[in-house]
Amino acid sequence: MITFQNTSDLSKSAEITYSNMQPYYLGYGADWDLNTIKQKISTLKNIDILFDRIVVGVIRLEKDSESFYLRDLQVSESHQNRGIGAAAFEEVKRLAISAGANIVRLRVFKTSPAYHLYQRLGFIVEKEEEKFYCMQFNL
Repeated sequence: MITFQNTSDLSKSAEITYSNMQPYYLGYGADWDLNTIKQKISTLKNIDILFDRIVVGVIRLEKDSESFYLRDLQVSESHQNRGIGAAAFEEVKRLAISAGANIVRLRVFKTSPAYHLYQRLGFIVEKEEEKFYCMQFNL
């Protein structure tokens, strides 16, 4: 069963992100470590993704006047390809709608397999940058 809760341990949350994103940080020359990640995520809304009551991922959100920004959606490698990312996005949509947002936006590395997940979920590319696709989902 997939459930969600507010993150209580930013260190564990940062570890999931670091583990998943390290190949991209190395590939693009980003100098990120666990402390940098913890600092960056501390101002965001962090939500744990639980599978059978075990934390297996995290959602990170930020809101402006009309949009929700999906800053991060991480699922531990051992739990990927089980529908957890899609279920997490359903939770993001629920939160966005309840907050009055009209759009969910995100940036994804062009080389990330998550790009294909976001396409399947209905996101469209609104802008292309050197390393990223900027995508949006209209609610």
